[in-house]
Amino acid sequence: MTIPGPSAFQSGGGDMGAQVRAFDWARTPLGPVAGWSVALRVTVDQILASKFPACLFCGPEFIAIYNDGYQSILATKAQALGRPMRETWQEVWPQLQPIAERALAGESTFIEDYLIHIDRNGRMEDAWFTFNYGPVFDEHGTVIAMLDTVMETTSKVLAERRSREEREHQQRLLQQMPGFVAVLRGPEHVFDYVNDAHIQLAGPRPLVGLPVRAAFPELQGQGFFEMLDQVYATGEPVRAHAAPVHFDHAPGERFVDLLYAPIHDAQGQVRGIFAGGYDVTERVQAETELRQLNATLEQRVAERTLARERAWEALAETQDALRHAQKMEAVGQLTGGIAHDFNNLLASMSGAMQLMRMRMRQGQTEGLQAYLDMGERSVRRAASLTQRLLAFSRRQTLDPRPTDVSRLVQGMAEMIARTVGPAVQLAVEATPSPWSTRVDGPQLENALLNLCINARDAMPDGGRLVLATDNLALAEREAAGHGLPAGDYVCLRVTDTGTGMAQDVVQRVFDPFFTTKPLGQGTGLGLSMVYGFVRQSGGHVHVDSEPGRGTTMTLLLPRHLGAVEADDADHAPSLPDGGTGETVLLIEDEDIVRALLAEVLQDAGYRVLEAADGPAGLRQLQAGGAIDLLVTDVGLPGGMNGRQVADAGRLLRPGLQVLFITGYAEASTVGNGFMEAGMEVMTKPFDIAALVARVREMLDRRAT
Repeated sequence: MTIPGPSAFQSGGGDMGAQVRAFDWARTPLGPVAGWSVALRVTVDQILASKFPACLFCGPEFIAIYNDGYQSILATKAQALGRPMRETWQEVWPQLQPIAERALAGESTFIEDYLIHIDRNGRMEDAWFTFNYGPVFDEHGTVIAMLDTVMETTSKVLAERRSREEREHQQRLLQQMPGFVAVLRGPEHVFDYVNDAHIQLAGPRPLVGLPVRAAFPELQGQGFFEMLDQVYATGEPVRAHAAPVHFDHAPGERFVDLLYAPIHDAQGQVRGIFAGGYDVTERVQAETELRQLNATLEQRVAERTLARERAWEALAETQDALRHAQKMEAVGQLTGGIAHDFNNLLASMSGAMQLMRMRMRQGQTEGLQAYLDMGERSVRRAASLTQRLLAFSRRQTLDPRPTDVSRLVQGMAEMIARTVGPAVQLAVEATPSPWSTRVDGPQLENALLNLCINARDAMPDGGRLVLATDNLALAEREAAGHGLPAGDYVCLRVTDTGTGMAQDVVQRVFDPFFTTKPLGQGTGLGLSMVYGFVRQSGGHVHVDSEPGRGTTMTLLLPRHLGAVEADDADHAPSLPDGGTGETVLLIEDEDIVRALLAEVLQDAGYRVLEAADGPAGLRQLQAGGAIDLLVTDVGLPGGMNGRQVADAGRLLRPGLQVLFITGYAEASTVGNGFMEAGMEVMTKPFDIAALVARVREMLDRRAT
């Protein structure tokens, strides 16, 4: 080996090589280069010639000598050449000092994805590094320096974190599905995920990380493994109706409606399988029992079974490879807690305004200021809550109503403009004489918001977004091209000037889990949810897009010939016949709502007992006085919810009538969703006239 002399590293090494040669080392503890040891000069030559980031920290002061790769890691830090390590990395020196001192003691340390909080670009930020601190020995075996070979892994760590969060988000969505769900990976069909419904069907056992044949050896010979292999090989979905299946954990035979759908990667290759379906054992058993009960019922049972098969076939068409009917993108955007608070606020505002309207009609003006104050306080709280609403969503089945799509789009324009941001110019072009369509309005709003968010993402540098509505009459040939019957349709177009899509992407844009967005920025479920909703509403979605020329999403919805329902605000409430002194126990934790409802019921002729939480309401029920009806919120403080109070009250007072009032979106929030005789539910906000009418109806039914 040629030992470099005093004139070592005279050329090469890039920018840092030039800086090392020009540096006045005599001003450092290392002294002039001519006095350096052979080992030190050889090591400096090696790191300068290396493309891998490396830094030599010399002597007890850890004086820095580094190459171009390490310079890029320093970024905007001050010049570190010839300076002690404790100065250059002063903000993390307490973390690094013990590791560096071990290197000077002769011990190497390798650490992967190490987190440090450093000053970079003028601000503190988290960064991750994989590095090795190793000792450098001279020809006498003495440690003279520490060699730091390092690679920043911040982007990798953040990408893994986003991938993990995205995976968890998808699993939360799948957990909410009513049927059983499993996600399988690779040709061996390794379980990546199963939901609780799947575990309940197949029995508790290790699943995640195991191939399906190892997890369910008892399925051998039942045909399921072969179906999975077929889907993975062909990329075509497989469905089974009332398929018999045997599991070791339970005797007897189960029956399942099953869908195996391929999961494709961005290149269109099958990478896994989505398995989902429903346990229909009880249904199959009931149908069998009916057939055996009486031969005269055979025809009726056959007709019922045929109707169920047709319903399944219709559902299977909308679920083609799970491409057209998933709502999972929007589920969870509006949490139950926010909806509960917001509906409580709406109930207090609506009640106060309705009471003021009736007082003014009666010529009574005294006390109106109190109602105004209540309304203003609720409005301010509602304004704060609306800032937390990310999108429109609902967890119940579709509730189609006659809808003016032009009015719906115009009503959402302000919210969409805020969502897409100032860089996107929003225009609404609504037809002056719109037809109506029968559709679930909130779901259409959610679909429109999904399309606008996708359009915004396709215009990273800004652009123009046009929302247009039109009336469209389709002849038979044109309608058939969209898979629709001939007739009149309401047309909603969402047009952007974004990047556009190639035709192979257009053909797969409604596939579940298919997305062109970077990792962690999209689940690939939004457009499949939009497609499923529109098809379920009897319509069709058409995509027109070219790279560089933007995209137009066209929603066609069948025309409804009836009138659009008027807004509730157009109808002033009027109180129906009230009570004759019956006693109502009212349990409501919102003070404003409780005060309003108590006054309404008192004005209607009822004696009202009030409680602000569950335990207080139960004490009223335990007292000896007469209580004809319990009116209670579901979500109550104090350790008892409304359903628990009602159940306890019925033990004390058998036959007690109960009216639940709730700010949640579903009646299933009442306990487990099971409503006994004499129990009813109203969802906030509601007209106070409707409340009084419901109370009167329930009391009248009790009397009969």
